[in-house]
Amino acid sequence: MLRTFALLSLLTLAAGPAAAEQTPAALEEAVAKLIPGIEPDRISASPLPGLYEVFYGPTVIYVSADGRYVVRGDLLDVKEGVNLTEERRKQARLHAIETLGEDSLIVFSPEDGKVEHRVTVFTDVECPYCQRMHRQIQDYLDRGIEIRYAAFPRAGVPSRAYTTMVSVWCADDPQQAMTDAKAGRRVPPKRCENPVEAQFELGRRLNIRGTPTLVTEDGTMIPGYLPARELARRMDSAGS
Repeated sequence: MLRTFALLSLLTLAAGPAAAEQTPAALEEAVAKLIPGIEPDRISASPLPGLYEVFYGPTVIYVSADGRYVVRGDLLDVKEGVNLTEERRKQARLHAIETLGEDSLIVFSPEDGKVEHRVTVFTDVECPYCQRMHRQIQDYLDRGIEIRYAAFPRAGVPSRAYTTMVSVWCADDPQQAMTDAKAGRRVPPKRCENPVEAQFELGRRLNIRGTPTLVTEDGTMIPGYLPARELARRMDSAGS
């Protein structure tokens, strides 16, 4: 339990207060004591009677209506074979990514406009597997996969990777600058109003640990590099 609370206390929450739906007073009081000073994004009834879902970003915990019990772990619907908690996480991830805005991402899209899938990739220009993935960018595009890059400098802010990524996002041609940076070529230093730090903080809220980390159209999070063929197969089979 302490580990869960420690993790939640690190989250920088950008969303508004909990949902306005009626929740038991005892529950609200208990939630306020869980993480003092941090309001949950939302509180809603769970599929299990008497148990409520409390959302902190993509993190979900369960609290009984009387505020006495806190349940740590995933809620499974055995009959339907569905991880209900993961479904909630997916929704929360998609909502969080939507807050970034399309224009803050560096997007590589199929030239023919035939987009089968869109994937948000949290990337670091100094990450070897991110570099490997980008060397194969045409393979993804040829399979109809649009790659939408968000910044996640693993060394944090500030760092060498962060500084380079600011220059990439501020470049006159961010796509070419991204390609140059991941090929080890020098990107001219440049500063502007940029989303790099905000994207990094969002990645932390999503509990991203390394790069590349992919988030598919249905909110599934895939840590690590996947070749284009395997990524397409997974998304096709998921109907994403």
